[in-house]
Amino acid sequence: MSLINKEIADFSAQAFIKAAGAEKGKFKTITKADLLDKWSVLFFYPADFTFICPTELEDLANLYEKFQNIGCEIYSVSCDTHFVHKAWHENSTKVGRITYPMLADPTAALARDLDVYIEADGMAERGTFIINPKGRVAAYEVNAGNVGRNADELLRKVEALQFVAKHGDEVCPAKWQPGDETLKPSIDLVGLL
Repeated sequence: MSLINKEIADFSAQAFIKAAGAEKGKFKTITKADLLDKWSVLFFYPADFTFICPTELEDLANLYEKFQNIGCEIYSVSCDTHFVHKAWHENSTKVGRITYPMLADPTAALARDLDVYIEADGMAERGTFIINPKGRVAAYEVNAGNVGRNADELLRKVEALQFVAKHGDEVCPAKWQPGDETLKPSIDLVGLL
């Protein structure tokens, strides 16, 4: 069953956040209300202190300002606690660059709600969920645990989703980038592209 247009459930989760230039981080409670009225990405990963995960999280950190500039917040999510997020942040050069919220989901409430929880392992799949300002899933993908994701492509997808949300009569073709031509679906285009 598709999760497209699924409204995320109410939740309350602790996050570790270290703002750019800040000397120390802080813990903050994040709820569903924090995701409303803006675009958000829930970026699930299996576990802290692992191998592929820090490369993905650093990739997101490198583009975080671009996501913020288009009005999109990034939330990395694992089933570790916020204390573990803090420890990892302080002990990894890659993870130490992160300034977006690192959500803790130790009860797997979020992971279960979005169907990415691996019961047998007690961790989440590599699931990426783009949430629209109404709190609904606009796009998602789940990768095998041994394959990392690409933040550039994620940014492109958010930009395309924002465009079509604003321009409902236009659609974005493959590899669309902001400023590229879009398509206006009509019977005249059927079979021509």
